[in-house]
Amino acid sequence: MKYIVVLGDGMADYPISDLGNLTPLQYAKTPNMDFLARSAETGMVKTVPEGFPPGSDVANLSVMGYDPALYYTGRSPFEALSMGIDLAPDDVAFRCNLVTLSGDSVFADKSMVDYSSDEIPTTESSILMKTVADRFNREDIRFYAGISYRHLMVWHGGPPTTDLTPPHDIYGLVIRDYLPKGDGAEFLAELMETSGQLLADHEVNLAREKRGLNPATHLWFWGQGVKPSLPLFSDKYHLKGSVISAVDLTKGLGICAGLKVVNVPGATGNITTNFRGKALAALEEIRNGQDFVYVHIEAPDEAGHRGELETKVRAIEEIDQKVLGELIRGLEDQGDYRILLMPDHPTPLSKRTHTAEEVPYLIYDSHRHIVGPTVYNEETARLSGNRFLQGHLLMDHFLKSEK
Repeated sequence: MKYIVVLGDGMADYPISDLGNLTPLQYAKTPNMDFLARSAETGMVKTVPEGFPPGSDVANLSVMGYDPALYYTGRSPFEALSMGIDLAPDDVAFRCNLVTLSGDSVFADKSMVDYSSDEIPTTESSILMKTVADRFNREDIRFYAGISYRHLMVWHGGPPTTDLTPPHDIYGLVIRDYLPKGDGAEFLAELMETSGQLLADHEVNLAREKRGLNPATHLWFWGQGVKPSLPLFSDKYHLKGSVISAVDLTKGLGICAGLKVVNVPGATGNITTNFRGKALAALEEIRNGQDFVYVHIEAPDEAGHRGELETKVRAIEEIDQKVLGELIRGLEDQGDYRILLMPDHPTPLSKRTHTAEEVPYLIYDSHRHIVGPTVYNEETARLSGNRFLQGHLLMDHFLKSEK
């Protein structure tokens, strides 16, 4: 038996009046999802336990079969693993976004214009982060360039419990009430403010403004944590596995779990990603002897954060056609297989951030056809009556259950 997870990050949503009170998942044309649903188990699963932030870190940890209550130590340490950064026990990793803040003269009066600086490309952001590192690195502080707007700061001996706000949660809001609070807050806020002076006249930003793009005006810190420790996926489930993703968070989760990380050319983390390439890479892993592949697709989540309805619908349709369609065709000659299709959390367009509600799952088994719903979406999954209130138990069910 081969196992493939197709994770559409942030794919779940609320009914939208412009779509006739349908969700994007209900509205999108998804013939492959619906084909699987007709012979599949569907249901709802709560991937974010009570008291935890509804982030992709917590949710994907849960989907992979690890209880966040036991293993969650913060988001950024997983990203550090993906970037090849070996954290010491006293290191605290901080996610560091390059964001666009408004031009108000008083720092606290500025608003969050864009948490991604118009999804700044890595070729440009790496230059900015080198400037940041040259200016701010010291014996206990190190900056590391990541992908696009997603970067990292490691503070040796830093505080792990500072109250920090994800920038995608405060789109359009004045930042005053969302600046760092608690241990280390004054230092972090000073770095954020000072970075604005450093980046204001940088040639990369001046060129972006000439092209009508948002400049990367400031650093924004969030998602801090210390080095995690997970049981190996192979020890837990006795399967050899791989993870395919464009983002450091999911790659780092895979590394921590002992999964092989597969990098796909053209994988971007947004709607321009190489959807088909991810499916082909998953099939190649299966043909090369892997038992399990976790395919993570960020595009619906990015569209949700940016409030782009058409882009979110398109992302879902691309997953259906270029990922699921390719997988269904390619698995025909690979023996028995199962597919788990689900989001990690909702990213409602109306909120432009993550929420903690239950999400719909679908489990298709190529040799065990049952009578499922005619389509796959939030409503049909809810009507099935199947529920997992502890999200980390769904992976056990997917890999082991024969019911």
